[in-house]
Amino acid sequence: MNMGYRELSFNLPPDYQEGDLRDAIAKELGIGTFSWQIAHKSLDARRKSDIHWLARVSVLSEEITGGEPPASSELVIPSHARKEKAVVVGSGPAGFFAALVLQKAGFRTTLIERGAEVQKRAEGIKTFEQTGCFDPVSNYAFGEGGAGTFSDGKLTSRSKHISKEKRFIIESYIRAGAPQEIRYLAHPHLGSDNLKIIVANLRREFLDLGGCVLFETLLEDIRIKERRVTEAVTSAGEIETDYLVIAPGHSAYETYRMLIGRGVGFRAKPFALGSRVEHLQEMINLAQWGREKLPGVKAAEYRLTSRGDGTLPVYTFCMCPGGVVVPATAYAHTNIVNGMSRYRRDGIFANAACVAGVKPEDLAGREVSALEILDLLEALEEKFFCFSERFAAPFCTIADFIEGKESGAIRASSYPLELKTAPLWKLLPPLVSEALRAGLRDFSRKIRGFETGSIMGLESKTSSPVQVVRDTCGRCSGFENLYVVGEGSGWAGGIISSGADGIRAAMSIAGTVP
Repeated sequence: MNMGYRELSFNLPPDYQEGDLRDAIAKELGIGTFSWQIAHKSLDARRKSDIHWLARVSVLSEEITGGEPPASSELVIPSHARKEKAVVVGSGPAGFFAALVLQKAGFRTTLIERGAEVQKRAEGIKTFEQTGCFDPVSNYAFGEGGAGTFSDGKLTSRSKHISKEKRFIIESYIRAGAPQEIRYLAHPHLGSDNLKIIVANLRREFLDLGGCVLFETLLEDIRIKERRVTEAVTSAGEIETDYLVIAPGHSAYETYRMLIGRGVGFRAKPFALGSRVEHLQEMINLAQWGREKLPGVKAAEYRLTSRGDGTLPVYTFCMCPGGVVVPATAYAHTNIVNGMSRYRRDGIFANAACVAGVKPEDLAGREVSALEILDLLEALEEKFFCFSERFAAPFCTIADFIEGKESGAIRASSYPLELKTAPLWKLLPPLVSEALRAGLRDFSRKIRGFETGSIMGLESKTSSPVQVVRDTCGRCSGFENLYVVGEGSGWAGGIISSGADGIRAAMSIAGTVP
């Protein structure tokens, strides 16, 4: 008999069991023998009295008549033996997946990473948080897996037309140890505890394919001849290459400056500035669910937007339920914060970036170049460092920020280094502070108790402040074999879209070589 196919939708209680869903399928279709899998699942919490999962399920059975499963969208990598060499800089999602695809396509691929391998990186971060002594190769910004390794590992993406690339990334993560649920959850995440294992397993896969990885190796310069990069100049020596893919992430300012100095076109672009807000997770649960705990769901999330003061948009970003605020600086002379959470999201605090979208010309008061906006942003990050005396996070209560008053209130926090009370609104650019003040008032009306939280540090890495000029094939304009990809390119952001950007560059390269 032929297998028939059906798709069904169910409303399920938050703490449903697998057997409950199987029984619901059998009852709905009136059949006893079938296979099934969840195609999509999201939490509907619009009514606190009726919070439930919305699940779409794919069912195959000989007892079903008709129907065909949707065709899968597979990434087909053109693979054959090649003599060409490829060098990829940066092991975040964009760099790693570019390197993996190039190696699968038959190139002799070298992946270089300025930071340490993930285990050494984790140990360096632990020491940093215990002592406050910054390690340039083992920190939250640089190292194996990029900045995303020590974040929440969110896999959501607003990018369209990347279904094949997204599937390749998701399946690669699952093969490396990620939970199967990332295939179907509406808001999937990996958690930093899982990511440390996943990125190491992915590295082993790349090495087993014949790739080469060089950690603690900084790209210092590039050699160019007749519009082609011929060598990558690194701290470990010069590496000849036929193709160079650079995935610098959002923090490698000296790499941006080197590329601009070598004639690679960059322009300033809109980005966001603000701080981190933090609350007790139970307070967020109560506001969102009407109860402090919800069996079957890890922790409540929120996504807030506001027009702020009417000129700048204000929004929350990278919300980390049950997470911690971390000292995410890339350099010893700057001070910024970010958020991180583990897979179980079971910490007592919740945090999120609270930022205002800004245009470079509004921030500077005039039109600025890519180099000028990098200088301006770095000066702001240095300002926070100088105020807090190393890596203490300047903070105040949200209520004090709204009112513009200094109460000196001390709060418990997940931040591993000390907090320093501060008039945070005076440290941020005035147009950002005014927009955040209006946005925070708005958020306090939308989530009960929001104003009781804390706001701290400088959040300056929601996206790159610069964007590389690329041609329709993704190459840097004016170059035949140079690609800048991922978040640092200014064309992508987040794990999925950055990874997809790297994959597309690799596929473009693979298609240009006979």
